[in-house]
Amino acid sequence: MCDIWKRKDGREFHAADLERHRESIRALGVKHVVLSGGEPLLNRELEAICGFFRELNLRITLLTTGLLLEKRAELVTAGFDDIIISIDGPAEVHDRIRRVRGAFQTIGRGIAAVRRRRPEIPISCRTTVQKSNHADLRATVAAARSLGLDSISFLAADISSAAFNREERWAPERQDEITLTRAELIALEEEVELLIRMHQDDIDSGFIAENKAKLRRIGDRFREHLEGIPPKAPICNAPWVSAVIEVDGSVRPCFFHPPVGNVDRQTLEEAVNGEAALSFRSRLKVASNPTCQRCVCSLNYQS
Repeated sequence: MCDIWKRKDGREFHAADLERHRESIRALGVKHVVLSGGEPLLNRELEAICGFFRELNLRITLLTTGLLLEKRAELVTAGFDDIIISIDGPAEVHDRIRRVRGAFQTIGRGIAAVRRRRPEIPISCRTTVQKSNHADLRATVAAARSLGLDSISFLAADISSAAFNREERWAPERQDEITLTRAELIALEEEVELLIRMHQDDIDSGFIAENKAKLRRIGDRFREHLEGIPPKAPICNAPWVSAVIEVDGSVRPCFFHPPVGNVDRQTLEEAVNGEAALSFRSRLKVASNPTCQRCVCSLNYQS
């Protein structure tokens, strides 16, 4: 669902860029780093980047398509504390959405390669619900089981923001490729209810990360878009507990809000606690902010 792969500038995050932020990371009390993309496993300096964060005793999560896990299994097992893989559905659905033949099997081999080296490493998956997989939630849970994953999480596709390297918000034609028709929305809501009924044990155990209310919220997001219902913001404190650093140095309060600083010109602490960032956080009212109201995900971190 992201357009990061369309970047034309060929920019890559460099390990040397991190050194000037070492003291900021300590001063800010950073605990957890998630390396996302694009695809982090394509980064030529990934080992050095992980090494930098390891020296600071930070938890490091890899968010990946999983296609390079087998090739980079040694680096992954040495450098990361846990792995989150993007899974779009059972094999045939996943491969069709990714447009990569054999992608699901490749992921399976990668997981096996990682598990051979480090059996205890947590590996989970995240599924973005959209037109091409809305009726396959239960099958996706079974697919996650077949891959030997520890958990699965579902969220609705983001069709309304300019996040994830989109030059602008998607045109209606592009939105229609991802969002649901009225009949598909009914099918999704029926699938969610079947998922809840047939996989209650998986919800209770945490194998399915969302509770019943959050699973039903997925359909609500599509219904809001389809019927023009005023959207309701999730409970979220992301701008106060985290930040997103992009490859061009931009620092965002979360993936969806505009940048408030840039680590190419500032230290991380200056960017996160600078005038623009402080002003943004002091004025932000999540419940009434239009960007927050349309958000498909949330972070509500409790220390």
